[in-house]
Formats: sequence, structure tokens, C-alpha cells
Amino acid sequence: MGRTKEFDPDAALQSALELFWRRGYEATSMADLVEHLGIGKASLYATFGSKHELYLRALDRYGQAQNPVLVRELSAPGPVLPAVRGLVRRFAAEATAAATREQGCLVTNTAVELAPHDQEAARRVEHSWDTIETLLHSALVRAQAQGELASDRDPLTLARMLFVLLQGLRVVGKASADPARARDAAEQALALLDREPCPGPAPGHP
Repeated sequence: MGRTKEFDPDAALQSALELFWRRGYEATSMADLVEHLGIGKASLYATFGSKHELYLRALDRYGQAQNPVLVRELSAPGPVLPAVRGLVRRFAAEATAAATREQGCLVTNTAVELAPHDQEAARRVEHSWDTIETLLHSALVRAQAQGELASDRDPLTLARMLFVLLQGLRVVGKASADPARARDAAEQALALLDREPCPGPAPGHP
């Protein structure tokens, strides 16, 4: 009979996630993981494989925890635009908040550090981003159907603009603690949701 593992793999994965999130991939060595998780190197390799495999599993776990929050915020019944505004403003506030700006978002951190040269990491980043964009798009389609969003607005391009804004806020927030920069950018973007439909040509004019 094989020896029973003397640690909780789920708790170990969460602990690894937190270390990668705080320090980044390259700055976290296997020795750091062994010390932080309190697990022998052989057990760590046997359970999770390489550092890279462990990182990818941690990244997957991060997405599984974050996506339901966005679904709840953007899929609740009732008016949609208040939820969209609340989401954007929350990102702007978190981007420059002392408690969250240093770590930022693990997906965004991965996009900057690994995605340009790591196909597996890039695929996960793209999947996460597709999910956010789709949630925003669906929310804005509902807003338009409910009369909250002007009929001449394009929900897809607005969703993409807001998505890029959210990622930009996370990147800028890592290097700048100025809340006005993030807040002003967010409010300017949100103003596009409030614009009235463009007037059509006057009667008798082409």
C-alpha cells in the first residue's frame, strides 16, 4: 500500500497560489515553495510536477475563484448599468488601494510576465480575458434590451473598451498609487454609456 500523503494538496495549492501572486513566477524558486508550503521537494514534485505545472494549476484555481464574482455582479436581475458602473469603479479603487495594488491581479501579472513567451500561460490568460469580455458584452446587450443603453451603441465594442480599461487599471495601479488617475479614466469611460443616441438627419435632408 502506498504511503498516504502527509499534507493537504488543496491547501498546498492555495498556499502556492498566494506565494506566486505575491512574488511572481520567476522570483519564486522551488526552494521558496518547499519552505513556504512546508512540503518536501519529492512530495511537491510527485503531487504537482514542475514549478511551471504548479503555477498553471494555481492560475486555474485563481480564475475559478474570481469568475463567479464577476458572474454574480453582471448577471443579477434588474437594471444592468449600475452593476457595470459598480464593477468598473471597484476595479479603479482596488487598482490604487494599498491593500491590493502591490499584488494586483494574478492573470494580469501573468500576461505581463509570462504570456509573451509561454503558450500555456498565454492560453489561460486569453481564456480569462475572453470570459470577462463575454460577461461585459452579455450585460450590455441586456442593458440595451431593457432600454438602459442607447440603441445606437454597440455592446461588443463597448464591452471591449471596458475590458481593456479594466486591465489597464490593473497594470497602472501596480506602479501608481494616484487614485485620481484611475478614477478619472474610469469615469470618462463610463460616460460613454450615458450618451444619447446620435440624432438622425433632419426631415428632407439626406
